[in-house]
Amino acid sequence: MKIAPSSLCLKLYSFTIEKSEELRLVRLAQSGDHDALEILLRQNYGKIYSICRKLAGNEADADDATQEALISIVRKISSFKGESRFSTWAYRIATNACLDEIRKRNRRPQLEFSENSESRLSTSRTSRSIEDQISDRLLIEEALNALPDDFRIPLILRDQTGMNYQEISTVLSLPEGTVKSRIARARERLKVELSGNQRVDQNVKGLEHE
Repeated sequence: MKIAPSSLCLKLYSFTIEKSEELRLVRLAQSGDHDALEILLRQNYGKIYSICRKLAGNEADADDATQEALISIVRKISSFKGESRFSTWAYRIATNACLDEIRKRNRRPQLEFSENSESRLSTSRTSRSIEDQISDRLLIEEALNALPDDFRIPLILRDQTGMNYQEISTVLSLPEGTVKSRIARARERLKVELSGNQRVDQNVKGLEHE
């Protein structure tokens, strides 16, 4: 179906709608209703951008990846069968589109911690020097970037975008047990990689949660 350019160019924002209303909008969008499609894009934009921001590592690449994700959602919406929430399906499309965008640029992303992740860092950070904080953050980012994608991506989706294990399982098309295992192994690798720095090691332990 043809999509009005405004669906992808307007300033988007996020809000919540009920599952039944979401499904109704999906059916309308699949039948060619541009207004319903735009509502769905607006509803999910915030989380989609957050995923792309964490995976891409900077605003410029995140903006490009988000646009590619939205375009992919528009192109593939007719294939949505309602086996999961539309939002979960959209996050899967966004994750794949973002990873494709990163691969095209042939470089690794630089990650940033969300405010929630930062709040889990050592409570003594306020007493540390700015230089120490910057140094620790760079070391952790470097260790994260060095993880294989199979471990890095589930960890990002869990700790930095707030997805639960079931959502990650759906997004990555992996059994939930595999998701949990990969996240645990990713955290263990980070601890091993950073074990030589006691201060950073404490920060990594602070990121662990279930």
